[in-house]
Formats: sequence, structure tokens, C-alpha cells
Amino acid sequence: MSKSTDVAIPPGWRTVARKEIADHLNSARLLVVAGLLTISGVAAVYAAGGRIRDAAQAATGEPSLFLNLFTLAIENTPFAFVNFVALIGPLLGIAFGFDAVSSERSQRTLPRLLAQPIHRDDVVNGKFVAGLAVIGMLLTALMVLVGAIGIVRLGIVPSPDQVARLIVYLVVSCLYIGVWLAFALMLSILLHRAATAALTAIGAWLIFSLLAGLIVQMIAGVFTTPGTIANAEMQQALGRLSPAFLYEEVTAALLTPELRTLGVILPEQAYRAVPSRLPLGQSLLLVWPQLTALVALCAVMFAIAYIAFLRQEVRV
Repeated sequence: MSKSTDVAIPPGWRTVARKEIADHLNSARLLVVAGLLTISGVAAVYAAGGRIRDAAQAATGEPSLFLNLFTLAIENTPFAFVNFVALIGPLLGIAFGFDAVSSERSQRTLPRLLAQPIHRDDVVNGKFVAGLAVIGMLLTALMVLVGAIGIVRLGIVPSPDQVARLIVYLVVSCLYIGVWLAFALMLSILLHRAATAALTAIGAWLIFSLLAGLIVQMIAGVFTTPGTIANAEMQQALGRLSPAFLYEEVTAALLTPELRTLGVILPEQAYRAVPSRLPLGQSLLLVWPQLTALVALCAVMFAIAYIAFLRQEVRV
């Protein structure tokens, strides 16, 4: 009997993904954005670690001491490590997606790419997977570096529950940046010029990450009286239209086990509340709607990009 000599051909999206990952790792944009994220995050953790270490005597026995590295803000600033990731992380997704397809079109390499024995959807799938994989590798390396700095400066080893919370936080951060990656990829397909896609994506980032709070406050002030419970509830409802606000709520629940609710709390409710820590499962249930919204946003953005690319005409 003759043995079959057929060699299994890997799916086309894997081939595209490997090529894109290699391009990303050798690109200057990775060094720039990764350097900005690393310097900002490490500086925040280093400063927070100093504050925690100075108060270590009073904080002895604090169960969430290690998690404070990621949530404690730098002195005289409102920024902590999680705030830097929420602010700069979207730029990472935009950097890897704004010219994913438009650059192939401008360099006239897209027809040759589609002429290969791969399906058209393998191109968009491979580019998205490659961008998400590089983002995951970068965030994982950054989290490990931050954890090492925290252990050295604090001399505290995180508990299994804290490690689990940090792993879930890492996955959620990749999902959050994946929303912006899918959005930038969609713009790269719908807009033929990379510069136009980049400006549009950065404009959306400015609105949803930096100006969303001001816009929400103005809109809520028109329909309700400022300073009332109705005004606070409307601000919270409108704020949840922004992926940055959803990510901040999920992050707060994951890295602050003492947080028991995300709604508007009255002073008498806060006074009567008994301080206690929620297990990880309960914290996830608390933010399950926000997690679902982030997944839905990412899926919708990618679906629009996917359908648009399949329907586009590619000219030689």
C-alpha cells in the first residue's frame, strides 16, 4: 500500500497572522506605543509602591495591599496604573489597526495577497488575530514587570485570589483594547486613506476617553437638576455608552474586592454598609452586564469590518 504524501495546509488566517505578527514586532510604532505605555505604567506603580511601603506599618494585614499597586493614584494626580492603561491602551489598538488594509491597498499589495490560495475572510481574520496577539503579549509582559516591581518594593507576594483577579483584569484589558483594534480595522476598510482612518480613530478616542465625562455632565444637566440623585443616575447611564466608562467599572470591581455595588449610593447606605470583600465570582457577576457590552461592542465592530471587506471590490 502506498502512503499518502499529502501535507496538511494550515488555515489561511494563520499564515496571514504570522506574517502580520512579524511585521508588528519589527515595526517602529510598536516601540513607540509600547515605550509610552511601559514608562507611564511603571512610573505609576513605582510611585504607588513608595506610598504603600511608607504606610506598610499601618496597612499590615490589609488583604488587598498588592492590588493597591494598580489602583492607587500617584500623589497629587488622579492617575493610577489602571488609568494609564485605560487612557493609552486604545492608542495601541488604533496603532495596529488604522492601516491594516489601507496600507495594503495604497502599496498595491492587496490584489497579490488575495491572489494567494486563501479565502478573502482569512485576510481580515488574520490581521485582527495578529493585532490582538501582539497586544496580549505586550500587556502580559507589562503586567509581569509591574508585579515584579511591586514584589521587590513591597516585599509582599500576592495571594492566589489576587493573581486570579489580575489575570482576569489582563483578559478584560485585552478585550477593551480589542474594541479599539476592531474599530480601527473597520475604519481602515471603510476609508481608503490611512491618514483619514487614523485621524478619525484618534478623534473618537479623544471624545470617548477624554471628553466623555464633560459631555455626559452637560447633557445630564440639561434634563435634570445638577447635584440630585436623578442627575447622578443619568450621568451614569449616559457614561455607560462609552467603552472607557465600561472598562473603568469592570476594573474597579476586579481590583477592589471591597466594592459591592456600581450604582449611586446614598450617604445613609454607605454609613450602614458592612465592609467585606467579595469573592472573584461575585465581582464578575457584579460587572457581567459591562463585560457583555464590551464583548458586544468588539463583535459589532469586527462584524462591520468583516462584511465590508467581503463586499469591497479589489482592483489590480
